[in-house]
Amino acid sequence: MKRREFIRHLEQYGCVLLKEGGKHSRWMNLADRRKQSTVPRHTEIDDYLCRRICRQLGIPPCK
Repeated sequence: MKRREFIRHLEQYGCVLLKEGGKHSRWMNLADRRKQSTVPRHTEIDDYLCRRICRQLGIPPCK
């Protein structure tokens, strides 16, 4: 999945960018502030990884 599409999916479900790291970005779910995850800064992100990140953030997986 393209990173831009995945970022749109995260924002659609109320997740916000916390900070940018060297190779990853830290995202947080505003509905449950305890849930955070890192998203790699690659142009393509594996579908399995997208599902794992969505599960960590407590949002529905991408389609």
